[in-house]
Amino acid sequence: MRKNILYILTAVFAGLFTNSCTKDFETVNVNPNIVSDVDVRLLFTSSLVPMQTSRGAEFWNEGFTHFLSATQLVTGQSYAVSTTAVNGRYNLFYSSVLPNLVEIRRLISLKTDKEKFEQINAITYIPQVMMALKVSDMNGSMPYTEANKGRDEGKYNPKYDSQEALYTVWLKELSDAIATLEKATANQVSLGNNDVFFGGDVTRWIKLANSLKLRIAARYQNQDVAKATQIFKEVMADAVGPFSSSADQLVHLNPAYYPFGVDGYNIDIYSRHFAVGTAIAFLKSSADPRLGIYYDKNSLTGSFKDTLAKYNRTLPSWVNVADPNVMYQGGPADFQSNPSVSTYFVNPFNGGGSNRYQLISTVNRKFFAPTVDRGAGTVMDVLFSYAEVCLQISEFVQKGYGTGINTKGSAAEWYNKGVRASVKTMNDIAVAAGSTSYSNIDALIDIHLANPKVKFDGTNDLEKIYIQSLLNFYREPNEAFTLARRTGYPKFNSTLLPREAVADILPRRWWTLDPGQVNSANWNAAMLEQGFTPNDFTIAKLNAERIWFDKKSPDYGKGN
Repeated sequence: MRKNILYILTAVFAGLFTNSCTKDFETVNVNPNIVSDVDVRLLFTSSLVPMQTSRGAEFWNEGFTHFLSATQLVTGQSYAVSTTAVNGRYNLFYSSVLPNLVEIRRLISLKTDKEKFEQINAITYIPQVMMALKVSDMNGSMPYTEANKGRDEGKYNPKYDSQEALYTVWLKELSDAIATLEKATANQVSLGNNDVFFGGDVTRWIKLANSLKLRIAARYQNQDVAKATQIFKEVMADAVGPFSSSADQLVHLNPAYYPFGVDGYNIDIYSRHFAVGTAIAFLKSSADPRLGIYYDKNSLTGSFKDTLAKYNRTLPSWVNVADPNVMYQGGPADFQSNPSVSTYFVNPFNGGGSNRYQLISTVNRKFFAPTVDRGAGTVMDVLFSYAEVCLQISEFVQKGYGTGINTKGSAAEWYNKGVRASVKTMNDIAVAAGSTSYSNIDALIDIHLANPKVKFDGTNDLEKIYIQSLLNFYREPNEAFTLARRTGYPKFNSTLLPREAVADILPRRWWTLDPGQVNSANWNAAMLEQGFTPNDFTIAKLNAERIWFDKKSPDYGKGN
């Protein structure tokens, strides 16, 4: 316990939390050799578990209320940014993820048989980059190359590395890790079950590292397309490559994990979250099986038509009673833009007598929180999916990045594999959760892929890739938000999935606070270097002052 406290204090003194102090440094800078006999595999578990178990709080603080709202998959309240609830990933990285990974490498360096830990040493960089990228996605510059040096080096004022520099560092760390792991050095200590990601499977760690390189390449596109192309070619030429099937993807399945509380009701911690009408319309018109997986039915089921006829009631004109999927309805993306529809977010339709009908579908709460309403399902989280890899490769091939190399398939082939993998994975999650799922999922996917709004047929193919990527990120809102920022999709006036205009200004990043005198100068320099107004967290600033990867991106809804 005392050791963990020291880790946290190191991060505090490094100026990485919002408050800092300059007293009692001597209590932090203790003899580092005192714990040299710690089993490094236990420290590895301590770094990975928070990356998995923090996702529930991310969803209710950011995922539903900000990211999926900005991408117009979820709606239900006027947009408002809390100055305290968002950006938890920042502190999590410095308090719970980075310290243990750095400590593992330090302890390995002290071992007389350090050569047996070469693979573990290399693997530590992969989750570190994965989590750091997530932090930078919302904050831009961040302490990294000099972070977590307070305990061993007495450095409490780490510089803030620019996002452009971070990408270079991370790509090297991933490439170096891949090179080490692909050597297949003998007599290596295995992480075994202490590796809660892959159970010590080195090959899957290589594949995750390559998949992360693709994720970084996607962020380069608006700033340096040549670099994005180079990264893509490197990954495709690698002997192991990225994820090659759904069996490779990063899955967390734990019956004792309750991201929204034991009873699941924290999923409604701020308000109910509803479907957006344009998303529902697209899922219906494209015969997408994820319609019922992602959203709950409203009250228009069973004999509701007989009840309406009995009491001579007529549903609002925006509800098509003849629609076979009438039980799925969405509302406006802007809660206040269409009162004749948005009133039904909170007010049921009076069907006569004691009959009241909720018209607008909510998110499928059991899909996210299997124990809600006394459910007995299990949370299955996919932290990095095979579908993401397939759709990302399809995008790169479609844009011509694969010229001169073996892309192992056409853009259409990768697209079809990505859509199939996404729908099947979401159905598997639904099965585990005990929510809406389908036993004939393969047949339904065949129908979906043949639909004109989905079929890769030379018409709006790039937009189709973006839309399917967005739908695949329904449970990865950080990635959905990044996709919407870098591409400008969903776009206005689309014939597939159009974006609605909203009155609210939407942020494109989060902020960090002045850490105090110990590192204020570096923080202030980083804010100014990025073009940020220090300590101004107004939505207008968070929209206009963008992080590096986003500076040349199209505005929301203005994708090419």
